[in-house]
Amino acid sequence: MTSSSSPSQDAKRLAHAYPEGLRADALMEEDVAWSHEIDGERDGDQFDRSERAALRRVVGLSTELEDVTEVEYRQLRLERVVLVGVWTTGTAQDAENSLAELAALAETAGALVLDGVIQRRDKPDAATYIGSGKAAELRDIVLETGADTVICDGELSPGQLIQLEDVVKVKVIDRTALILDIFAQHAKSREGKAQVALAQMQYMLPRLRGWGQSLSRQMGGGRGGLATRGPGETKIETDRRRIREKMAKMRREIAEMKTGREVKRQERRRNKVPSVAIAGYTNAGKSSLLNRLTGAGVLVENALFATLDPTVRRAETPGGRLYTLADTVGFVRHLPHHLVEAFRSTMEEVGDSDLILHVVDGSHPNPEEQLAAVREVIRDVGATDVPEIVVINKADAADPLVLQRLLRVEKRSIAVSARTGQGIAELLARIDDELPRPAVEVVALVPYTHGKLVARAHAEGEVLSEEHTAEGTLLKVRVHEELAADLAPYTPVSA
Repeated sequence: MTSSSSPSQDAKRLAHAYPEGLRADALMEEDVAWSHEIDGERDGDQFDRSERAALRRVVGLSTELEDVTEVEYRQLRLERVVLVGVWTTGTAQDAENSLAELAALAETAGALVLDGVIQRRDKPDAATYIGSGKAAELRDIVLETGADTVICDGELSPGQLIQLEDVVKVKVIDRTALILDIFAQHAKSREGKAQVALAQMQYMLPRLRGWGQSLSRQMGGGRGGLATRGPGETKIETDRRRIREKMAKMRREIAEMKTGREVKRQERRRNKVPSVAIAGYTNAGKSSLLNRLTGAGVLVENALFATLDPTVRRAETPGGRLYTLADTVGFVRHLPHHLVEAFRSTMEEVGDSDLILHVVDGSHPNPEEQLAAVREVIRDVGATDVPEIVVINKADAADPLVLQRLLRVEKRSIAVSARTGQGIAELLARIDDELPRPAVEVVALVPYTHGKLVARAHAEGEVLSEEHTAEGTLLKVRVHEELAADLAPYTPVSA
């Protein structure tokens, strides 16, 4: 039986056992514990927090007579990792920030970071990523720390993975594989799981390895006969063919699910409901902002990529106009192109929106890099023409000088705090101003027997004034052309 300690006790134990510099606290808030009393009002009901932290039964793992029966989520033996980065451009601080982010990714995936090293090079070594001499030094670090995994801060080619593993004698993975692993852990919806599976297969296909019987050939290639004709397929070729077949099937399934998402978007467009998309760097506070604006109850956790599945909620401007607010998947520097392609149908929520709330972490050491990384992905999905408001979150924890700099550089920006509610009223007013307004202004005296038209005016238009008279409801509204035509018969003669 495996016993589980509380998260706060684990945090104290790890902080005592390992130096402060080895952890990714620069990117994470100090208070990692979630308290219902403190955070419940801000974040709403955490619907899947209990499920994520629940105990799960695992059978067949023990080598003793007694089987392991209960383990806590991600409380198994943590992988002990050493981080490796190649610094090609920028300053030394930029390289250290990149490795700190890799440490945060590793901890989110459930690993224990023991050490991290950076090498200055013009470009990564084509054979071993860091060169044969530095690879031997890395082997000494692995032996000294007792690590069982090396994580490289970049995407390695299949050859680099194999040759670096041959030197360090432990498992080697790259940044792309690490992010894919986090996505696989956190995807919950059917569409999210399918998108992650497709990205993983795209990544895995060129990296399949074969030895021994995997390289032996199957008999057969002709029409039969004593010894059969032709060399036949090797086992690894068969595996590649099966992966391609699965990828084709997965793409068809994602396309079918994309159709359902498109139908919902068309329905919103038909009803003239404006849409706002929340985009931003991972762990910038997008889900917290969604909860603060709508009470959506989306999971909020101090971890990278805590929420992957897009959430669309109904919201209302201070003026009474309805709109939808969509929380999208978080972005990160060097987001794997496999994920961008696989999650393209999800990211289309950003491209089809009327307004983007670009959330950036104001307390991050380098928020400008976050802004640039997110805008690169926004360009990839073709959403550069959508109006953007830069929402500088965590203003209560940010350096005032950094806030001033961002507000000065980003002309369309506003500083808020989803935790305390600072700036939320101003943000709602800004959203009301930026959302597209109905084109036609109408004055109509609607009889009380046609209350449905009044309801439509409230739901689909912007009511400027409303007065109840003896003849009916006198409305002054801004509406779209279709509703204006329906209200036209009720235009007062004096108007």
